[in-house]
This record gives sequence, structure tokens and C-alpha cells, in this order.
Amino acid sequence: MSISKSKVAVLRTSPATVLADYHRLMNLAGYRDVVPQDRDIALKINISWHFFFPASSTVPWQLDGVIRALKRDGYDPARIHGCHNRTVVIDSRLGERQNKQINVVQAHGLQNVHLYEPDIEWIHIRDAVGDLADRFLCLNRVYPDGFLIPRRFIGESIIHLPTVKTHVFTTTTGAMKNAFGGLLNERRHWTHPVIHETLVDLLMIQKRIHSGVFAVMDGTFAGDGPGPRCMLPYVKNVILASADQVAIDAVAARLMGFDPMRDVKYIRLAHERGLGCGDPREIEIVGDRDAAQENWHFVGPFRKMTFASRMQHQIYWGPLKKPLEWSLKTVLAPWAYIASVLYHDFFWYPTHQDRLKQALASDWGRLFHNWESLALSPDDLATPGWSDVGQSAAEVAPGHKQESQHHFAQAMKILGECIREAPEFSARRRHTVKAPIPADDNRAPRGRGE
Repeated sequence: MSISKSKVAVLRTSPATVLADYHRLMNLAGYRDVVPQDRDIALKINISWHFFFPASSTVPWQLDGVIRALKRDGYDPARIHGCHNRTVVIDSRLGERQNKQINVVQAHGLQNVHLYEPDIEWIHIRDAVGDLADRFLCLNRVYPDGFLIPRRFIGESIIHLPTVKTHVFTTTTGAMKNAFGGLLNERRHWTHPVIHETLVDLLMIQKRIHSGVFAVMDGTFAGDGPGPRCMLPYVKNVILASADQVAIDAVAARLMGFDPMRDVKYIRLAHERGLGCGDPREIEIVGDRDAAQENWHFVGPFRKMTFASRMQHQIYWGPLKKPLEWSLKTVLAPWAYIASVLYHDFFWYPTHQDRLKQALASDWGRLFHNWESLALSPDDLATPGWSDVGQSAAEVAPGHKQESQHHFAQAMKILGECIREAPEFSARRRHTVKAPIPADDNRAPRGRGE
């Protein structure tokens, strides 16, 4: 671990100041010291649900604020790109539209990269990190033949854009978990029984391959309960940033009311291995220290689990593990994808519209609802935010018949795609690089950040 103390910036914010606050936040956290201007920068956008649900995915003002901060500080937009992964149950193309992320990326004229498109080249992990793979806690057991990571990640900086929320597998989710989809292939569900160890391995990989790693976390909405989808959202008006992925997750966990070293295993494991600081007593807080000391007393993801999350726990860690888990590594695995889409998209989302309506009535919800009409010029880097967020939504999809029909049509399309694109059925093959990667001017030196 570095001798210098880990630093996490925390600020209170509002729609009227959020863009200026993101610029201040990132500079308080010292992002320019770890994100070089002469390397490409991947903005790792989080889509935990293709439908908009507060606190579930990267919000447009978070993405917009980060891009404007980079441009204001002299970073070349040609070197910045939006970055998405997908899963068999989450449609990232739909998600970037429903969560209005694509609006921001296109407004700023940035490249938008979906890592699972056929033209993206993937490389074997040992070609990427060498003997670092010998130190993995679990990934060598999960993938005895190794696995692939996107080649374009080698040498890029990455800025993670998670939100403050709970998770039914990892208690909380944030910066460390945001690397999960981007670095692992479609069979990443194989790691769920050892998910905490997996996140530690992925952080080691990031420190080796990236020229810089930074995280900017949005807590304007924060999610409690069985996340990252079926949550109870709260307006919390805080934002966080850090170059230490462990520390920012620890501070977010503490805000939610958890003891990060006791309650969140992946934070403790990473701290013990010197990959960051997970002990809040050893983390330097800059910005609004009073906000960082709040305790929201979240109940967490395990007290009121959904039917789907209870079944997942039974399969990965409970009595259904022996009779069912094996099927998730065979051609039978798509049964689980189908079940997830049917439960979350066809049942849970339509039957919990009251939570969405309440959130959309807030200032942040109104900003989201009216985003298209309120969007600022991408060249206006001085405007601090939105003093007027417009009217609240009169109707919330799928609240009336027409919107309900549209929602179920989208859900049917997703169901079909999850079957067609299941790795057990799909004929797609990733390109791999057999030989070691030659050094070039966009590649991080081996061992950087360790």
C-alpha cells in the first residue's frame, strides 16, 4: 500500500450546483495526479438495469459532470470514450437510452464503446498481466483455462461511474464491483460463489493494465434493499470521488450504515492485501466532512430480499447449490437468464411503479425526466448546474395502458435477446491475441499502481 494516506472527496450537491460540484470533487480527490492526459480514458458507465430506476445506474448529470470536468481541465475529448459492458439479462443499448447516458455521450461528441460488439478484440489474461495471474485468489479455479479481457483496456485510464447502493451478493456495490462486467466474459456468473475474492482479483488486474484508475460515485439517489435493481431509493444529495477504489467503497458503505471492514468482505480482503484502504479511520476525507460522517441506517440487502434474490442465495450458497448450480455451467444455464428477465422486467418493475413515481417527483427526478429539454451546451463549461429543473412527470411508464404495452414489448424483446445471446447458444467468438502485447505509447508499464 502506498505510504500516503488514501483520500476520498465527499460533497453535498444540488441540481443548481452539481456540474461545478463534480469539477471541484474530482480535483479535491486529485484525479489529475492519476489520470494522465496523454492516454485514452474509458468512462466505465454503470447499467445495473436497462430500465431507469433511481440509484441503479449512472445518472446523466454524473456522466455530464465528469466529462465537463475533464474538458475544463484540458483533457482532449478525442481521447475520452463512454464504455459499456452487457450481460445476458441487461440490454446495454436499451439501458443507455432509458438512462439517458447516450444523450450525454453524443452531445459531447465522444466515442461510445460497447465491449461486446464483434469488432472489439479480447486478449487472454496471461498475455495481459503475465505472472500476476499466479497471485489470483480465485479466478484460476473458476476459469482453469483462463479468460479474456478487452485488449483496448491495456494502457487506458479508466474512470468508474458507480452509484451508492446495496447488492444482494456483495452487501454494497460501487467502484470495485463496477469493473466486474467490463473485465470478465459472459460466463462471469460462474464467479458468484466467490464474488468477493473475484473483485479483489479484478482490482489487481486493473492496477496492472490501466495507466490510471479513478472513481466518481453518485449518491444524489442512493439505493437500499435487495439491490442493484429492486431497491428503495432515497434522495441523499452526496457525491464522492477517489483514486483508491477500496477507500471510496468503504466510505460509501459507512454512509449507508455498514462497517466496511466487518460487513463487506471484498473491502476487507482488498485492504488486507494492500490494494487500498478499507478502514474509514485511516482514510482522509476532503470536502464536506460533515456529510461524510452521516449514517443513513440502511437495512441492507438481506432483510427483505425478493423472491429472485432468495433463490439466487439458495443456489450459490444454500441447499440448492448441489442440485442446481452445476446447471449454470452447462447448456441448461439459460433457464436462469429467462427466470431473471421474467421476474424483474415482467413482474417487479411494473408492480413497483410507486417507488419510481415518488423518486421522479423529487428535484433529481424532475431533472432526469426533463433532461432532453434542459440539456446544456457541451461547450458551456462554466454553468454550475440547473436552477430550474422543470415540471414533474404527469405519467410514469408503464403507468397507463399505452406505456404499459410499450414496456411489455421491450421486455419481450429483452427475453428473446437473453436466449439468443446466451453464451451457451451464441455462435459469436471473441478475437484473442496469442502473442504478448508489444509496448506502445498507450500501454501502461507493468506493475503501475501496485
